[in-house]
Amino acid sequence: MGRNFGELAKIRHVITYTISPFEQKAFPNYFSKGIPNVWRRITSSFFKVAPPMILMYTCYTWGNHVYEQGKRKIATDYENDE
Repeated sequence: MGRNFGELAKIRHVITYTISPFEQKAFPNYFSKGIPNVWRRITSSFFKVAPPMILMYTCYTWGNHVYEQGKRKIATDYENDE
């Protein structure tokens, strides 16, 4: 009734090698190469990412501050409303 998804086409003269997931290491070189690589990538992109994030945060806090100020009632407008 048709072919399975992995067998849609016949490819000749191509040899593939696989290793069982049970024979692989789950986290090879995690502490020796992985963490230093993450630190290097963060420090190299910090000055590209941080200024826009700081600008967005200050704009957001300023906008919330102005919005809260606009919601306040002015007490002098309601002094004689008895």
